[in-house]
Amino acid sequence: MSKSILVVDDTRSMRKMVAAVLAGAGYEVAEAADGVDALELARGRRFDLVVTDHNMPRMDGVTLVRELRAIADYDPVALIVLSTEVDPAVKQRGREAGATGWMAKPFDPQRMLDIVAKFI
Repeated sequence: MSKSILVVDDTRSMRKMVAAVLAGAGYEVAEAADGVDALELARGRRFDLVVTDHNMPRMDGVTLVRELRAIADYDPVALIVLSTEVDPAVKQRGREAGATGWMAKPFDPQRMLDIVAKFI
């Protein structure tokens, strides 16, 4: 059974690109358009890893990370933030919320796969 990854991004083209890279490597990929949709999906099933944007409407990535960490099933799950956000204070809030890592956009597909492979 392939490992499952939830990809969260409000920009459809970015979400599809990340999902295509991960699916091409054999992962089962689900998609959500923002943190609210992602949290609803995550409450219904446990994903093996979550890749989320930070700047999104309704619920940002750091808040999503914090909400996922409050769910016992997500305690051991890697939560990666993929964002254009470079403010060190925001990254620090992400770490404090429980983010496993922070990747900069635009992303390098091979680097993404290398990072995912470390945690899944």
